[in-house]
Order: sequence, then structure tokens, then C-alpha cells
Amino acid sequence: VQLVESGGGLVQAGGSLRLSCVQSGGTLRYYAMGWFRQAPGKERQFVAAVSRSGVNTDYVDSAKGRFTISRDNAENTVYLQMNSLQPEDTAVYYCAGNWGDIATPSKDEEYDYWGQGTQVTVSS
Repeated sequence: VQLVESGGGLVQAGGSLRLSCVQSGGTLRYYAMGWFRQAPGKERQFVAAVSRSGVNTDYVDSAKGRFTISRDNAENTVYLQMNSLQPEDTAVYYCAGNWGDIATPSKDEEYDYWGQGTQVTVSS
């Protein structure tokens, strides 16, 4: 199974980006999916997760009301719509997949495979 993220870039504060994560080599609907981020000098942080069906979602508090995670199982793709971006959102964003029973995993050790990441930079 392979995950490839895209959609990162440079945006001004208040702007929006939509990240995509395409899975190959597997069937996306069997996996809960999540987004994490890691800023320079900081630990990797949970951002959002979506259950296999897409019905259940979970977010870190700082993302609630600004970010939306969604998935299209037919297209084997997970999205992260990010609005009202702020400089503190600057990080490398990673997509991850979970094969287990947790609906919306929020810990990185709960995920089984990861993408390579996409850089998001928000200027003030």
C-alpha cells in the first residue's frame, strides 16, 4: 500500500489549501485515514481523522471549524480542506492509514502506513 500526498504550497494567512492523499495498492474503504503534521523542531501532531465510511470524523482543537477531512473511497482519495490558514499551520502534512478497529485514530502509533508528506507554508 502506498500513499501520495499533494496540494501543499505557499499561501498567505487567511487563505485556503486542499490537500489530497491518493492510495494505491489497496482498497481505501478498508482503512481509517488520518492527517498529521510536523513543524520544524516539533513532534508530529494529529490533525484529523475519518472513519472507513466517512461518517465519523475527529479533529485537533486548533483545526475545528477551519479544516474538513473527507474521503472518496471510489477514487481511493482522502482530502483535507484547510481554510483560514495561519502561520502556525506551517508544517509538513502527512496522510496515514489504519487497518485496525479504531474508528478515528488520533495517535500516530495507531497508524500502519504513511505517505511522504507535503509542505504547507503560511506567510503572515
